Amino acid sequence: MSTQDPKSLIRIARDSGDHTEVEPLDLGARVRELRKARKWTLEQAASQAGLARSTLSKIENGQMSPTYDALKKLAVGLEISVPQLFTPPQRDQVIGRMAITRMGEGAAHATTTYEHELLAETLTKKHMLPYRARVRARSMDEFDGWVRHDGEEFMYVLTGVVRLYTEFYEPVEMRRGDSAYYDGSMGHNVISVSDEDATILWVTSLA
Repeated sequence: MSTQDPKSLIRIARDSGDHTEVEPLDLGARVRELRKARKWTLEQAASQAGLARSTLSKIENGQMSPTYDALKKLAVGLEISVPQLFTPPQRDQVIGRMAITRMGEGAAHATTTYEHELLAETLTKKHMLPYRARVRARSMDEFDGWVRHDGEEFMYVLTGVVRLYTEFYEPVEMRRGDSAYYDGSMGHNVISVSDEDATILWVTSLA
C-alpha cells in the first residue's frame, strides 16, 4: 500500500540556578480559565498540580512569578503542555473540513492482491489516508516482498477472515470486528483465508 500522496514562546525573566522564573504575562487569567473550564475549585486544581492552594491563588491573581518547576506541575495537573499555559486555542483557525463518501463511490485502485477504494478523496492535505480494501490474495507468494511505507497504520476487518503477516511477529488470523495497529515501516501483508474475498478498512497516517 503506497501512501500518496503550538508554538508558543515562553519568556524567561531570569535564570537563578535550578529556579528559573517566568514572567506572568496573562498566565494568571489563563490558569483561571483552564481551571474553571474543568469546573475545579482552587483546592481541586491545586491538589491535581501538587501545589499549595495559596500558591495557585497567587499565580491566578498575578501576585507571584512561578518557577518553571511550578509551571510544569501546573501543566501536568491540567493535562496540557507548558506552552499551552500561555497560548489559548486558536478557535478562529478551525476550518471544519468534512468529506462524505457514499458506499461504492470511493476512488477505485486495483492491484493483483487488493482492490482498494480510496475514501475522502475530495480532501487535500489530509493527515490520514482511509480506504476500504477487498483482499484478493490467498498466499504470501502472490506478493513481491513486504509492503512498507512511512507512518502508522490501523486495520479493521469488515468481512471474512484474514491472516496478517508482519516482519517481526508471528502471523495472526483475524475475523470480523478484529483490528490491528502497527508501524507502517515494518514489513506487512494481508491475505484472505476465507472462501470469499475478505474486506478490511485501512487507515494510514501520512508522515
